[in-house]
Amino acid sequence: MAASLHPALSACLWLGLGLAVALLSAQLAFAWITRTAASDLHTRLHRLLGAGLSLGTGIWAVQALSAVLGQPGLDVGYEMSVELTVWVLAVAASMAALGRLSSGDMRITHWAPAALVLGCAVLGLQLLGLLAAGLPIETWVWRLVTSAGVLSMTGATLGFWFTQRARRGVRPGVAWSRAGAVASFGAALVGSQHLVALSAGLSANHTQAVEGHLPGWLLAALATLGAGVVLLGLFIMLRQQLRLQSADAKARRALGTKLLNDPLTGLPNRPLFEGTLAQAVRNADVTDRRLALLFINLDGFRPVNESFGHHGGDALLCKVASRLRALSGPHMSARLASDEFLMLMTGNPEIEDASDLAAKVLNSIGRPFTVDGRNASISCSIGVAMYPEHGAMSTLIRHAEAAMRAAKSAGGASHAFFEARMLNGSRDDMALLRDLRMALERGQFELYYQPKIHAPSGEITGAEALVRWNHPKRGMISPGVFIPIAERFGLINELGRWVIDEACRQTRAWRDAGLRMRVAINLSVHQLRQSDLAERIEEALKRHQINPDLITCELTETSAMDDTEGTMRVLRQLDLVGVHISIDDFGTGHSSLAYLRKLPADELKIDRSFVQDLETSEDARKVAFAVINLAKALELKVVAEGVETEGQYHILREYGCDQLQGFLFAKPMSAKALMGWAVEDVGPRTMNFRASLFKSTVQISPVPT
Repeated sequence: MAASLHPALSACLWLGLGLAVALLSAQLAFAWITRTAASDLHTRLHRLLGAGLSLGTGIWAVQALSAVLGQPGLDVGYEMSVELTVWVLAVAASMAALGRLSSGDMRITHWAPAALVLGCAVLGLQLLGLLAAGLPIETWVWRLVTSAGVLSMTGATLGFWFTQRARRGVRPGVAWSRAGAVASFGAALVGSQHLVALSAGLSANHTQAVEGHLPGWLLAALATLGAGVVLLGLFIMLRQQLRLQSADAKARRALGTKLLNDPLTGLPNRPLFEGTLAQAVRNADVTDRRLALLFINLDGFRPVNESFGHHGGDALLCKVASRLRALSGPHMSARLASDEFLMLMTGNPEIEDASDLAAKVLNSIGRPFTVDGRNASISCSIGVAMYPEHGAMSTLIRHAEAAMRAAKSAGGASHAFFEARMLNGSRDDMALLRDLRMALERGQFELYYQPKIHAPSGEITGAEALVRWNHPKRGMISPGVFIPIAERFGLINELGRWVIDEACRQTRAWRDAGLRMRVAINLSVHQLRQSDLAERIEEALKRHQINPDLITCELTETSAMDDTEGTMRVLRQLDLVGVHISIDDFGTGHSSLAYLRKLPADELKIDRSFVQDLETSEDARKVAFAVINLAKALELKVVAEGVETEGQYHILREYGCDQLQGFLFAKPMSAKALMGWAVEDVGPRTMNFRASLFKSTVQISPVPT
């Protein structure tokens, strides 16, 4: 084949095919080494085998093509066993050298010896390939052989050096470094092969093909076709591996996104947000700038969640997250817990800027939401902590949370900036919580009773039971202090059970002493969510043999509206037990008259905020008058609490209020003091207990089921 070609055409064909094979094999080999992950031994061996096969096949193919096309006019036969040996040795030498290159050590002293050894191996394999033609060794020009060795070692060293630059991402660019590696090794491979061919003096040693040896034209065809098939197969395998590697990386990124983002709202979760906060703090420290952190807690989310169901509650949280995301930068807002969110403000904000952002959040969350075709309205409480004024990064979230609790304690729907005293309050709450857990066991709670006065006659008709805590060190603690803690940390139900039982016990004790007085107990919204509330009250009545008519259960208007269906179900159960039901703090909530009409209630209690302003506010008088007339229209009794002046007393009597309660008549007192007042007629005011309260004590039958 070579003999029939023009020498110039043969040289061009050799140069083109040789360079193409050399460059492709080198590029494929370096791609196997640098572009595939190697996390375990199996993967590393697979990667190394692909690289060795690529480069070794290229070395052999360039040698085979050179012997045939590089020296026109020859008709030389080649021994196939020698050619196969050259190919196997080329693959082995390539794997050994590239294995050194693929290790994590990038020092030149680590990989340079491997490059030099590879260059020497290439020269040796090129010389061995010529032996397949049976050429005499004494005809070689050793000066050219030496030059070929230097060229091959230089090309291998440059190829390895450029590859390491590409792996480190050294400028002027990874792509240029990869191109330099391929060009260096490919050109050196072709150049050294040509020098070796010239050193053998093939043009001066024309020989005939040995019978049984592979003809040169067939070797060239096998080299071209075989190398093409092998390199194409390796290329396809590499593409497939890279595709799998890319899919795996994409899956890991998706998993990382899932792990670092809240699955419901898509907002960053706490770990991701803390990373963002840490980076923002570092930048703020370097540039001497400030940050603002907002801790956002939804007000009244639990009732919404229970009213709309968990699906509706989740939908509402997603809508809240969307509004928060719209007010913050990327990754600057996060979901911390069920109804708690964080928002970071960068850009050196002043206190006024943080306050403006908090106001925007309040306004945005305060707009009605549409959930399952119904409107839902909530608000939020926001705590703001400034960096670095309000603490280091490690305490910033905790300080913002303390400020949020202060805002919530003030009534919610507002924001507050962190102050050091807020931490003292939190520590005090934790101390009270610790003591609160043991207070029931140690008998530190006591019920105080505030009398209720029949407005037309001024006589005492009943009392409201109010829990007090006799702390061994702090003295008497108001329920306004420990009830919120009990509600927050899940102790309110246990405390509520004690109040129910103690009120029934005291009622029985009074009944045995001749005082038959109705006692009112307060039910929290948490108790109303207990399915067995009515059953437990009924059990207490039976245990102490109390007529249900002597017990009134008071619940606030707000708690009655939290979960209308659930509340209605519990109230119907209480009505079947036979206790009285009173709606407390009436006028402060958003009761529907249609819903109020369906409630099995016996009385309404006008909130003290309206009673306080009766003497000075025309609006307060109108509200009180309207509530009293509304109650009478619904055939309900009316109780006014917080009566402190004679003027308030006379106005409420004039409006037709049924019962009054307040400091004007008596403050809450112990059961013993109230009994002494009833027996000795010595009390805060010159008032009598209604005669009907004193009846002969008779054994009553158990409460009917």
